[in-house]
Amino acid sequence: MFQGFSQGAIDFLWGIRFNNERGWFLAHKEEFLTLVDAPMRELAAQVSQAMTEEFPKLGLELKVSRIYRDARRLFGRGPYKDHLWFSLRRRNENEGAEPSFYFEIAPEYYSYGMGAWDLPPVTMAKLRARIDRDPKPLEKLARRLERQGEFALEGRQYKRPKGDPGKLLFPWYNSRQLVISSDHNCEGPLFGPELADQVLEGFRFLVPYYQYLQTLAGDAPPPEI
Repeated sequence: MFQGFSQGAIDFLWGIRFNNERGWFLAHKEEFLTLVDAPMRELAAQVSQAMTEEFPKLGLELKVSRIYRDARRLFGRGPYKDHLWFSLRRRNENEGAEPSFYFEIAPEYYSYGMGAWDLPPVTMAKLRARIDRDPKPLEKLARRLERQGEFALEGRQYKRPKGDPGKLLFPWYNSRQLVISSDHNCEGPLFGPELADQVLEGFRFLVPYYQYLQTLAGDAPPPEI
């Protein structure tokens, strides 16, 4: 049962950020396993089980990130990640193209939400075509998002807008990626068992947005593609 992260977990993540090398990591590996990896897996398992029981039709699978960076993608960075996460999503070879629920912890923040970071252009074209054809379902979701104070729509926008469906849907229409996130300082609930309830309640709120994005796969590609 998840009991919360500790200040030691945050200290380790700061440590790996400023000492991103094999020698330092090996000297502090037990701290990583005990203070970061173990509670992350406990939190992931607890939230995953609850989501699977409540929403079995979503077909969610759990993935917990490793601390080791892909050696093919270091790009001058150290061999270890200084932020870790878990995700719940359907199986897909291209992770970023599949909407997923996520929780992430870093030295200076923790975050959770739902999003897709590498949506294919055809998926975004389908979204724009659906907004042009029938904006009301997404308008309802967008207003629901605006009425609450926990989550915010984020994600890179096209440099040249694709169109203007009005103020409410403009950021949805002109996004290259769609992320709905809740960001927090490393304090309060992060250090107690209530974090699991906080994350789970957030995921429940985001289920309709996840389902909306999932249904785009069934739309016909628009003529612009």
